[in-house]
Amino acid sequence: MTRGPELYSTTRLAAATRRAGHGVSYLNPTRCSIDLSTDGATVLYNGEKIVQPMDCIVPRIGASITRHGLTILRQFQAAGVNTLNHSNGIGASRDKLRALQRFASSELPIPRTAYARGAADLHHCIETVGGTPVVLKLLEGTQGVGVMRCDTVASAESVIDVLARLHQPIIVQEYIAESKGSDIRAIVVGDKVVASMRRTGKSEDFRSNIHRGGTGEKVELEPEIEKICIDACKSLQLQFAGVDLLESNRGPLLMEVNSSPGLEGIERATGVDIANEVITEIERMCH
Repeated sequence: MTRGPELYSTTRLAAATRRAGHGVSYLNPTRCSIDLSTDGATVLYNGEKIVQPMDCIVPRIGASITRHGLTILRQFQAAGVNTLNHSNGIGASRDKLRALQRFASSELPIPRTAYARGAADLHHCIETVGGTPVVLKLLEGTQGVGVMRCDTVASAESVIDVLARLHQPIIVQEYIAESKGSDIRAIVVGDKVVASMRRTGKSEDFRSNIHRGGTGEKVELEPEIEKICIDACKSLQLQFAGVDLLESNRGPLLMEVNSSPGLEGIERATGVDIANEVITEIERMCH
């Protein structure tokens, strides 16, 4: 399920599927609608009932169409179609606060975090996470968009004031200076970590996302760190995801989980055929 069949990750997954002897179809979620008037709701594609049987759907739903994409995915789930990632897990991963709440309830290590509805909450939140500098994050955002570092209370107040006027609540987190603009991205498939890399951001940018010009290099994770990654995905009901951690003086800290991770940067950095690992997991799920 994708709007970008030509994208690297999609083409890699499709090629691995065909090599394993399976057929592949692309389903653009923006062309899907739901007919609720018949006996049992039906997903329509370009206005027509889908007659081709499906063994499993691999959701690659863009952040800009999350709500619509998950609505369609839920309808397929209601019809008994297997999905690599469950709609509930994708929805939870797209809401940073909801995901952090899941991690905290599972007693997974996360940075000191507070939630600010507006400027009135800011001073208390900054005190809660240990003072400035702090990192401010929008509840939804991908590839480093909506993530800001504020070195003073005044600068944080300015950001919060603007966001409050736009009715945007925000997450306040401690700034992990010792990570020095790098983090770890691990890919979890099923119940194992299949690849991991250390990402380093561009000079002067504390965000390490590859899409923002960061670089990646292969790294071997300790078993306890792998367990954190696997448990994070289990807490969100995800079978395939990218897990991001920061290395701090008190150990690894879980930042977020991406339910539609890009494969290009990490496959090139590690040499691991992640797409094949994903298809193997789908075969296991469907048999």
